[in-house]
Amino acid sequence: MKCEHCTRKECSKKSKTDDQENVSSDGAQPSDGASPAKESEEKGEFHKLADAKIFLSDCLACDSCVTVEEGVQLSQQSAKDFLHVLNLNKRCDTSKHRVLVVSVCPQSLPYFAAKFNLSVTDASRRLCGFLKSLGVHYVFDTTIAADFSILESQKEFVRRYHQHSEEQRELPMLTSACPGWVRYAERVLGRPIIPYLCTAKSPQQVMGSLVKDYFARQQNLSPEKIFHVVVAPCYDKKLEALREGLSTTLNGARGTDCVLTSGEIAQIMEQSDLSVKDIAVDTLFGDMKEVAVQRHDGVSSDGHLAHVFRHAAKELFGEHVEEITYRALRNKDFHEVTLEKNGEVLLRFAAAYGFRNIQNMIQKLKKGKLPYHFVEVLACPRGKGFTGPPTACPIGIVKAGCSPTPWHAILRHEGSLPSTVM
Repeated sequence: MKCEHCTRKECSKKSKTDDQENVSSDGAQPSDGASPAKESEEKGEFHKLADAKIFLSDCLACDSCVTVEEGVQLSQQSAKDFLHVLNLNKRCDTSKHRVLVVSVCPQSLPYFAAKFNLSVTDASRRLCGFLKSLGVHYVFDTTIAADFSILESQKEFVRRYHQHSEEQRELPMLTSACPGWVRYAERVLGRPIIPYLCTAKSPQQVMGSLVKDYFARQQNLSPEKIFHVVVAPCYDKKLEALREGLSTTLNGARGTDCVLTSGEIAQIMEQSDLSVKDIAVDTLFGDMKEVAVQRHDGVSSDGHLAHVFRHAAKELFGEHVEEITYRALRNKDFHEVTLEKNGEVLLRFAAAYGFRNIQNMIQKLKKGKLPYHFVEVLACPRGKGFTGPPTACPIGIVKAGCSPTPWHAILRHEGSLPSTVM
């Protein structure tokens, strides 16, 4: 089986359906005499989910991106592993319990709201209540991690802009928050493109550092004592958690132990005895007196472009930008934003979503004809996750400006990102 419109003569990427068809056509049976159904059950949930067809618009890394070892590790990034830790906490001695922390990406909330016919705010509260009813100790919002990531991206762009020259090309800066795009750049595009990738940690990596470093110290816990789960709308976030040699904490431990998609959490909710309407309502971060639904600006679920653009306009040219106008160029997944003064273009930013726009961008970059200072790149068309809602809806999770959370204390007292986080 090949990806849609694939031009490769040979490809090692196959689905389980293809393997079963080959076995059927050859008339061969498993050597141990086990039935196909039993064999399928033993392979686990990851292989069951692999039955879906692969499309070029969904999969960027078609060059054998997932190794056998990574496949085994991915099988552990499942609801089964999450529930296993929950069950161990119920059975074993309290001294051996692990503290379960779940961080919810704001892009996941519209999925739950649409699926269970709730408002985004109500969906976040019921999701939090359901997770705590399972035995989760803390439920956090990753919006603050995205804020940290954007702050570092802003600083890096200004630095690159000052250092850029014909001899030392630092621009365009390409965002690196989308794991599907980063994996494609690293494993397929290689050295010509990698130097242009933003070096700031992604929100998921920042959140891992916050939980396993800062939060662990606040609670007098060792990082190994914490089992950190991230709920994300994109399957590529699982691969991000497994990146070779990636350790996001000061002590070298992985910041994220398990990534579950919105769909996987929804399956757990549907299989539970409780109806969604009967789930106890709880709030993130603990008790909150005032709540507001917050979101990052922009046309996508990423939001880096708008924040970096405003910061660069003010920092580099003293221009205060209130409203950003996105102009669609080739198609609805490629937008351009410019800062002009006296007829001169000072900044030219772009947002490229989906494989075809990425390919066009890369070809121009290699030829030295890409006219942009900054490009927000996302693997998914319209900048949404694979398991997200039918429209790109970057609504943030419920968050209170006065909530007693450790994350807001970092911004308030330190004013910048702690060195242990980035």
